[in-house]
Amino acid sequence: MNYNEIKPITDRIKDNINKVIIGKDDVIELLLTAIIAKGNVLLEDVPGTGKTLLAKSLAKSLNASFTRIQFTPDLLPSDITGINFYNQKQGEFVFKEGPLFANIVLGDEINRATPRTQSALLECMEEGQVTVDGVTRELDKPFFVIATQNPIDTSGTFPLPEAQLDRFIMMLDMGYPTHDEEISIMNRFNETNPLDALTPVCEKSEIIAMQEAIKQVFIHPHVQDYMVKLIHKTRVSNEISAGVSPRGTLALARCARAYASIKGRGYVLPEDIKKLAPFVLSHRLLMVSSYNKKAASRASIETFLNEVPVPTEDFTAKQIIN
Repeated sequence: MNYNEIKPITDRIKDNINKVIIGKDDVIELLLTAIIAKGNVLLEDVPGTGKTLLAKSLAKSLNASFTRIQFTPDLLPSDITGINFYNQKQGEFVFKEGPLFANIVLGDEINRATPRTQSALLECMEEGQVTVDGVTRELDKPFFVIATQNPIDTSGTFPLPEAQLDRFIMMLDMGYPTHDEEISIMNRFNETNPLDALTPVCEKSEIIAMQEAIKQVFIHPHVQDYMVKLIHKTRVSNEISAGVSPRGTLALARCARAYASIKGRGYVLPEDIKKLAPFVLSHRLLMVSSYNKKAASRASIETFLNEVPVPTEDFTAKQIIN
């Protein structure tokens, strides 16, 4: 697949999801960016804004296996990874796959699980594999985790540790609909649920091909320099105790390539970096003050974007800095 074949496919997926979700084109576009960039997404917002509905709409738009895990405090790691049990008929231990063995996994209210269960996701999210009783099993590709959490109700929750947050390529929020959008939602869901009629419009093989095709998208050396200067700002700020790691740098580069391809371009623009940086970088920051961390980290990224000079070049030209 060539990078210029990506936009028609993603447009098809967006149109399909829009049959259910109203007024969230930006969030859908970022979600598709994360998938093509081989990442995972954390959706954080108040209940009822459509986080789970969006995840289900995406899953039904792709001809891929889908599972949902409802995270609760009593959920064990083996409940999601799988377990070896003794089969008396066969006279041997047999592995029973857990819900992680799917292409798209919806982790609903992930912060309600204990840290022990949350840590079971680390290996699969980063390496696409699961190790149970010393045996490592590869997960089917593509593999994509969409986790949701409610930032308001903290009773009975376990905040995600920094190592877990760093595994999510983006943190997104849905936001409330506008006045007109909410009226459209009422009318659309008046009699039937449009999710029930949704059919797949994209094959697994196309997702895998798109994930490979974005490697063709060019990032000009001046854009790379812009990205690194922005990330280095997070490491020297007095308000941040731990800045973005090299994993975050690579994540931003992959997302930039994916986003450019969704826009039909074979090259990354500084505007792509400015668009993606708050969603890719802010949740990776460890702020000195824990008060209103999400807003503070987003504000820090916005400040750095205003401080770092934006390059102006012909970003389609494959020239190297001397």
